[in-house]
Amino acid sequence: MNKNMIWLDILFYIILPFIIWSYGRESLGDYWAMLLSTSPGFIYTVFRFVIDRQFNITGTFILISLLIGTLVDLLSGSAERMLWNQVIVGLAFSLIYLGSLTLKKPLALYFFVDLAYLQGYERENSKKLFFRRELLIWFQLLTLLFVVRGGTLAGLKSWLIYKYGVDAYSSMLLYMRVIGGSFSVLMAIGYVFIGIKIKQVTTTLEGKVEVKV
Repeated sequence: MNKNMIWLDILFYIILPFIIWSYGRESLGDYWAMLLSTSPGFIYTVFRFVIDRQFNITGTFILISLLIGTLVDLLSGSAERMLWNQVIVGLAFSLIYLGSLTLKKPLALYFFVDLAYLQGYERENSKKLFFRRELLIWFQLLTLLFVVRGGTLAGLKSWLIYKYGVDAYSSMLLYMRVIGGSFSVLMAIGYVFIGIKIKQVTTTLEGKVEVKV
């Protein structure tokens, strides 16, 4: 990951929201200060979306989740209600990942199809390869990691809200980013591992074709 991107993530997802929350809380009130603190992350995510040109399943999923999250925040009406609604939205997306597992169409697989397409591989060819039994299981496990991530973050936020209320918001910004980042590292490792598995399967298939010829 580009080091500059890491610092930009920290700036827009942690530092700026923390500053807006800390200095705007007294004059604006908890709800509006919290709502405004989400704006740097929203603007930054949309900017990254456009710059990276993620107009595919991955990008569409990110954009829809962003729009839903923002709409829920706007309609919450109070700071505490907004935090609880974020927990509900997080759990809802975890259920979507879980549903894709139940249907044997793991979303992690489709995200990888998008990644392969950016590297010049046709989507249909990639899907046909990735749905092979020896690869599908790894995409299912990776999607399960998305489910665990969502459940963990929702559980942590619920506990902080229940125990400390709105006053825990500044701590949430840090804890959620650190834990979310830790899961992102695990997911990145998972994708690298799957990439190795794909190469092994591809090599095996090419060897069988050569033998037949």
